[in-house]
Amino acid sequence: MGNCFSGGGHGQFAVGGTSSVPDTHGSNDAVDSFLKSRGFPGPFSQIELSLSASNLRDRDVLSKSDPMAVVYTKGKDGSLQEVGRTEVIQNSLNPQWITKVKITYYFEMVQKLLFHVYDVDTQLHGPEVKTLKLDDQQYLGEGTCTLSQIVADPKRSRTLDLVSIAESTESSSRKLGQLTVHAEEETVSKTTAELIFKCTDLENKDFFSKSDPFLVISKYVESGATVPICRTEVLKNDLKPVWKPLFLNISQVGSKDSPVVIECFNFNSNGKHDLLGKVQKSLAELEKLSSSKQGENLFLPITIGKDPQTKAIQEVGDVLQYYDYDRQFPSWGFGARPIDGPVSHCFNLNGSSTNPMVAGIHGIMTAYERALSNVSLAGPTLFGPVITSAATIASQSLAANEHKYFVLLIITDGVITDLQETKDALVKASDLPLSILIVGVGGEVSVVQSLLAELPSQFLTYMRNRGIQPKPHPPTTL
Repeated sequence: MGNCFSGGGHGQFAVGGTSSVPDTHGSNDAVDSFLKSRGFPGPFSQIELSLSASNLRDRDVLSKSDPMAVVYTKGKDGSLQEVGRTEVIQNSLNPQWITKVKITYYFEMVQKLLFHVYDVDTQLHGPEVKTLKLDDQQYLGEGTCTLSQIVADPKRSRTLDLVSIAESTESSSRKLGQLTVHAEEETVSKTTAELIFKCTDLENKDFFSKSDPFLVISKYVESGATVPICRTEVLKNDLKPVWKPLFLNISQVGSKDSPVVIECFNFNSNGKHDLLGKVQKSLAELEKLSSSKQGENLFLPITIGKDPQTKAIQEVGDVLQYYDYDRQFPSWGFGARPIDGPVSHCFNLNGSSTNPMVAGIHGIMTAYERALSNVSLAGPTLFGPVITSAATIASQSLAANEHKYFVLLIITDGVITDLQETKDALVKASDLPLSILIVGVGGEVSVVQSLLAELPSQFLTYMRNRGIQPKPHPPTTL
């Protein structure tokens, strides 16, 4: 699938990177003083709005709509003031815009927002949209809410039904798709990272030419979802692309240690871009790759749902449960946010704060179903904490001379983010009576069976190395 070195769903231009000049336009003492001098002494903060839409109307005959969103504030007298515009995304009814719309949030004020979505018919020769005449574009719908409704939401997001202007005040208005708005408080950093990406050995997705690759870089937000923050230009017919430098301000990412998702796509003019591979790294990790002149393999994720996960649990559990005398299984979840809590990478599936045990495979399934209703999935994917928890149980059993052997089954659909930490945890657990099975959900049953087939030899190897002999059965009397 290729390699990505450090040293779009959309148009063919780069979008979202900063200039090489440090970003100092956010909230600071000068801005605070200016606002206070204009009569805004109350609590306020600079907010960035990320926009995406789904199921938009298709207004084009030979292609799909080319949507752009415009954000307004609505005064008490009904007057509108434009706050900002997104870029235009070509041929997409489900756009994820990269351009952020910035607005100042005042706690003590009701700030009404109006969102208009247009199909841009004007031929663009670049990402500049400020000069577009909106009257010349096709109207796709609008939605409205207050800024406080977005900011006060636990996930800092709100999804609005898009309606037409004429129907916006009617209770039976026709839905024209949905618009999702995510809010984040803007941070200011004087540190900007210059990134030069190149790939080798990319997969060729085109029949009569080579792939046309571009990169999309996204970050995780508080809800656990990802939002795109920048995109490279499209390079035509190139399986070994080297893109122009990107300048990312640390404030766009969060911190040097915050993970970002780097996706490589093959551009298609119909808007259906092929995913060639993806990788997840922090800026600090990319810096290490650059210093060591090393690359990182891209991977293609497996699309999964709840049914493949439950099937994997059932397949492995049905085999192993007969070798557990009490059929009590510790069950953990990871990469999720429990209700009213932070993202956790090892929490008890049964909801208990102290005891992870559940009874039998049915108990695992019940706890899993309940957990799905009480948590929201969130990145990044960390295996280290779960492995450490299982290793602790095995270590305690070994110290008590209990002669038990343990099997940890990890079911995942994501890439390992903490690869080095996972390797370290595996090394530490290598001398323990513990086997670890990692199943990528979506794999065939034969793969699971192959993993299970390795267990007897691992078990016997451990017992022989420890000189542990099986206890003789008592004689049978007739």
